Amino acid sequence: MSLMTIFISPKPFTRDHIATIQWNAIQSWKQLGSDVDIVLIGEDDGVKEAAANLHVRYIAKVRRNESGTPLLSDIFTLARDTSDSPLLAYVNADIILFPDFLERARQISQHEKEFLLVGQRWDLDVRQRIDFSDGWETRVRMDMAKRARRHPAGGSDYFVYPRACFQTIPEFAIGRSGWDNWMFYEARYRNWKLINCTDAIDIIHQDHDYAHLPDGKSHYRLPESKRNVDLAGGRRTIFTLLDCDWKLTADGQLKRPALTKKKIMREMEIFPLIKLKSRKLGEVGYAVFHPKKAYGEFRSKLRAAAKKDSPAD
Repeated sequence: MSLMTIFISPKPFTRDHIATIQWNAIQSWKQLGSDVDIVLIGEDDGVKEAAANLHVRYIAKVRRNESGTPLLSDIFTLARDTSDSPLLAYVNADIILFPDFLERARQISQHEKEFLLVGQRWDLDVRQRIDFSDGWETRVRMDMAKRARRHPAGGSDYFVYPRACFQTIPEFAIGRSGWDNWMFYEARYRNWKLINCTDAIDIIHQDHDYAHLPDGKSHYRLPESKRNVDLAGGRRTIFTLLDCDWKLTADGQLKRPALTKKKIMREMEIFPLIKLKSRKLGEVGYAVFHPKKAYGEFRSKLRAAAKKDSPAD
C-alpha cells in the first residue's frame, strides 16, 4: 500500500512547452519513491501516452461539464476509489516537488487525523526537460535560489489530506478559479486543521501561458470560474492562505500563526461563517469589515436585477 496517491487531470500534451513542464512535474513526483502512487486522469490528447511512457497509472473516463471541462468532484472520487492510500494529494500538473513533500506529509499524518496541507509556490521559467539523474534536487534548488520568484500568498497548487476528508465536493470545473479557495473554506468550516506549509515545503511552479484556455484568457476571467464561485457558495467562501489556522515551521513544528492585526481582523470577519455556520451572518460580518466593498456588491446586484427585469428592445 502506498502512503500517498498523487492525482491530476493534466492539460493536453499537444504543445511542446506544456508537454515538457508536465513531464518534468510528474518525473519529480516519481522521485518520491514507491510510497507514492501517481495517477493521470482524462482523455485529453497525449495523456494516455504520457502515463504509459512515465509508467504511472491512468484512468480514461472522467465526467465533464457542458463545456467539456473535467469535473473536480469526479477526479477526486476516482482517485479515492481506485487507491487505498491513507493520504491523497491533488497537485497541479506543472508543479515540481522535492522529497521533503512526502516526508512532511508523513510527519503530519502520524499525529493528526483531519487536516489540509497547502502552501505558496516558487515561480520559475523552465524551457527544457530536467535531468533527474543523481544530484537533481541540488541542481534544481540552486537554480531556484538564483532565478525563482516567490508567488504572492493567495491560493495553493497542492492539497494534501487524509482520505476521510473531502468525500463530497461540488461539481467544480478543473483549471478554473474558486474551487481551491473553497477547499480552504471547507477545511475551516469542518474544523480540520488548515496548515500553511510554505516555510516547510518548497514547490516550483513552471511558468506557462494561457493558450490552452478559451481565447487565451486567464482562468480568472472565464464564465466557468464564476460558476465555480457560485457552486462554492459565493464570494464569502473565497478563503486564502491568510485563513490558515496552523502553520508548519521550517524545523517541522506545528504552530499557530502570528496574531497580527490583519489576522485578528480576518478571524473576526469569518467567525460567523466557520463557527456559527451562517452564510447570512457571514454577509453581515463582511459588510462590517468591508463596508465600501459590500455596498459596491449590493449596487452591482441591483443593476443586474434591473437589467434582467427590463423589457427587451
